[in-house]
Parts: sequence; C-alpha cells; structure tokens
Amino acid sequence: MNHENTLEVRIACKQDEAQGICSLELLPLDGQTLPVFSAGSHIDVHLPGGLVRQYSLSNDCAEADRYVIAVLREPASRGGSAAVHEQLQAGQQITISAPRNHFALHRPAQKHLLLAGGIGITPILAMARDLARESADFELHYCGRARERMAFADVIEAAPWAGKAQLHVDEASGKSALDLGALLQPVQPGVHLYVCGPKGFMDAVLDTARAAGWPQEQLHYEFFAGEVEHRADDESFEVEVASTGQVVRVTPEQTVVQALESIGICVQTSCEQGVCGTCLTRVISGQPDHRDMYLTEEEQAANDQFLPCCSRARSARLVLEL
Repeated sequence: MNHENTLEVRIACKQDEAQGICSLELLPLDGQTLPVFSAGSHIDVHLPGGLVRQYSLSNDCAEADRYVIAVLREPASRGGSAAVHEQLQAGQQITISAPRNHFALHRPAQKHLLLAGGIGITPILAMARDLARESADFELHYCGRARERMAFADVIEAAPWAGKAQLHVDEASGKSALDLGALLQPVQPGVHLYVCGPKGFMDAVLDTARAAGWPQEQLHYEFFAGEVEHRADDESFEVEVASTGQVVRVTPEQTVVQALESIGICVQTSCEQGVCGTCLTRVISGQPDHRDMYLTEEEQAANDQFLPCCSRARSARLVLEL
C-alpha cells in the first residue's frame, strides 16, 4: 500500500443513519486543510488491523472543511465494515487517502438521472447536492428494502430539492417498488444515468437500460463492493515481467498480485476486489480473463490492461508492463 497520498483526519462525529448504517464526519487536524473533492469521489480509509476500504463521500463538495462517509455493516463483512462499526469512535484520529473519482458527473448532460439502491445512496446524494446547487436538471430515485434501512431518507425529504427525489420502498412481497422499464424507456438523448448500489440492483438497472437501447456513454456506474471470484475450472498460467524477463506461475488458488509478491514484485493495491482501479496494470501480450468491476466493457475488450488483484489469464502467459 502506497502511503504517499495519505492524510490524518479526526472523527468529529459518529452517528446512526439507518438500521445497520453509521456515518462518520471527518475533519482536518488543526492547522491543516482537506483536499478538494468532486461529487462521486471516494476515499480509502485505513482501518484497525491493516485493512483498507473505500467509502464514497456523501456531503456537498462545496463543503471544503469536512468529509462525510456512511458505512453499512455487512453481514458477510471481511472485517472492514465491522471495524468501522465496532472500533472507530468520535475523537479518534485515522488515516485516509486523498479523494479519487471514478464516478464523475458528465457536466454537459441535459439532464441527470440518479438511481441509488441501499448504501449506494452515498455518492448519489453528493451528486444531487452538487446538481441542486448548480441548478442543473436532475431526478433522484432511491430504492430500499425497508424505510428504516435507508440512510439519509429524512435528509432527502427535507432538502430544498426534495421535489426532484422519490423514495421507493420495496413491497412486503419483495417486489421492487420502482418500475425500471417505465423509467428507462424511451431512451432520451442528452440524459445521463448514474447508478450505485448492491450488485443485483445495479445489474437490473444496467440490463434494463441496455435492453432499452441506452448508449454505453450515457451510463455511469460504480460498484462499491466486489469479491475475488475463484472458479472450479481455474487453471494455472504464467506471468512475465517485461522489464526483467522474470516469469512466475500463478496457481489456481493465487491471485496475480500474490504470485508477483512471491518473486519480490509488489503491485500497489487497495480494495483487492477489482473495484477501485488502484492496481491497474498494462498488458503487453496475452489475453486477460477480466473479473473486475472497474473497467468498462470496451476497455476490457481492448485487452491492453487488467486488474491483477482479481483477474486471470485466458492465454498460457501474460506479459505485463512492470
């Protein structure tokens, strides 16, 4: 993990925002300032036990003196969300990264259609606040399984722009309260769609949009959690380091990052789940087996870069620009 772009902040406030969701307000230390951010940005948070996790900033990017994140306690937590809920407290000092944005607003759009599922509201809320301040045309749809599980619901309903927002609480039967088919048809030129939330929700939104004919360039999305996929038919393959000619075999149980570490080559990683893009590496030859949620379909098809924290190879060897 590269610590060059890290900074220390103080947890000024920790509070419950919904069932299983807490927020942290992060302030700069005395005499220091926070790097500016844009709507859609996230930060790395260094947690007890050496864990690093990414959380989106939910506050208005016009607020230069604070960052606000919200964290869902995941039942299948790999330790990150549990550490936030159990170990972080107001008054503590923690290490974070400067904000990065892989989920930016497309400013020239005529209208912005914002869709959030569950905890995916965090970057979407920052977008709504930014667009409202700029008097841009937007519409927000926030979906949740139950009202008590929807963070910032009261904040949204009390906002000056509440008329542009709709909350959709799923029916007791489990049926979605939002008719995606009706919302996303017909395709409107100049309208850009932004979606964040659990993978099932995002897949439903993106599949519906693509089926309705939305062009890829009008779709913007951010997966906020992934998992490294191991398949029963995974085979070993070789990775060659172009600068030195070193070759290492990647076993079915290993990631490329782990195999490279075994020969003393460290690739900078952060999420280790194919979400954040920190470990993006150029591929000189060979065909990657892309398993990330960071690259677009077009970028994956080009096969000139991949994420070694989760992706593998379809060819017998990958030559990497390292």
